[in-house]
Amino acid sequence: MLTIRALQVDMTAPMSDNSEGDFTDFHFCLMTYGKCVYWVNDNRIVLNKGDILLIPNGIKYRWKQIPTVFHTKYVVHFEPISKYPLLPILASKVYLHRQVGCFSVIYEKMKIIGKQWTEKTPYFELYTSSMLIEILIHINRELDRADITPMKHRYVESMKRYIQEHYREKITKEELAEVIQKSPNHTATLFSSITGQTISNYVHSIRMRTAVYMLEESQLTITELSEFLGYNDVSYFSRIFKQIIGVSPSDYLLNKSIHL
Repeated sequence: MLTIRALQVDMTAPMSDNSEGDFTDFHFCLMTYGKCVYWVNDNRIVLNKGDILLIPNGIKYRWKQIPTVFHTKYVVHFEPISKYPLLPILASKVYLHRQVGCFSVIYEKMKIIGKQWTEKTPYFELYTSSMLIEILIHINRELDRADITPMKHRYVESMKRYIQEHYREKITKEELAEVIQKSPNHTATLFSSITGQTISNYVHSIRMRTAVYMLEESQLTITELSEFLGYNDVSYFSRIFKQIIGVSPSDYLLNKSIHL
């Protein structure tokens, strides 16, 4: 298990900031937009969107915003409870910096952690710790697959762009195979191995992010929203929404109205 000490959500640093870290805890950063600079043991590291940085305890670091460059990130300070962590990345005494293929999965989980941490819902400490462990497992699994080349990342980014442009339509592995000029089975396997999600799950996650936005900003009914996002069965849409977001669309609307 892990104990989360502090959480900074979607943080944008002021230009003058030059923050030093608490060296007694692990420091995990997920870059969600823009870029910023860290110095870890005097090594200069530029973090871009999609990058993660994991700094073990006992290592000195500081960070600073790049002038004129807006950035957002999630930062978690935590401490493993066990002296003998099961995950290799927690046993390492060397910092880890990399662009992750499973960024979308991690980002969604970090948003849930941020929401739970902010709202202090019952058992939020246990819930957020378990979510952070899931994130670290995804990263460690990706590290275990040492064959993720820059070319594979480019293939997957091309597929993601296609999905982003056509997410309201039915998207098949055959369509994506044409995008990267590979066989359908190879395409599906490549997408899953890099992102940690199937093509179908990734499409659902894009649709549900849009659903949340439109529940906040539009006047569409749940049935109308379901049809807009490509679901003919509103009960199926509601089931997928609850699976990914954590509550049903109707409960989400109810919570929204309570907080107005």
